[in-house]
Amino acid sequence: MGQMARQKPGDKTGTLIICCGAVAREIIAMIDANGWDDMRVDCLPAHLHNDPGRIPEGVRRKIRANRDLCERIVVLYSDCGTGGQLEDMLNEEGVESIKGAHCYEVFAGADTFAAMMKAEPGSFILTDFLTQHFERLVVKGLGLDRYPELRSTYFGKYKKLVYLAQSDDLALKAKAEAAAETLGLEFEMRFTGYGDFEKFLREQRR
Repeated sequence: MGQMARQKPGDKTGTLIICCGAVAREIIAMIDANGWDDMRVDCLPAHLHNDPGRIPEGVRRKIRANRDLCERIVVLYSDCGTGGQLEDMLNEEGVESIKGAHCYEVFAGADTFAAMMKAEPGSFILTDFLTQHFERLVVKGLGLDRYPELRSTYFGKYKKLVYLAQSDDLALKAKAEAAAETLGLEFEMRFTGYGDFEKFLREQRR
């Protein structure tokens, strides 16, 4: 996914938000809904979650490429499997970021997510993005379309699929329910909206 700019060429005002492609659609929708026209979004490809060691330098490149083009840069990546390397890099660059282990925790809120995992550790999580791309990322990505017998290998210890919904979209809910059925898991939906992503950006605007 490429850059989604909100500035006119030569405009050096406003805030740049650097985020993962897996949440970019939701971040843009949130900005639009709140009328935050001084913000623009740039994202790294979602597939970097498969190679999180590349995330810190990818974010660094975007920071350095945009530092002179805007008044402020904030990062909406949580740790995302980098083992603290992303936070170390952001401290070096002097850029503020949202906290959290991953986007599931940010959407749900840290306390809620921890309670959810304590209640049922065997929970497989979907967001709007993962629900939209479930067939490509999970079914085909894990080879379940070719080797359905692998379902028990991958998901045998899971009991529940939890859909953390950012939007009130009945079609997405139906897809999430179908995903749970495909994996042979119980289904639960929790509406999170934009969760702590929105809270964080509101705090940046004070």
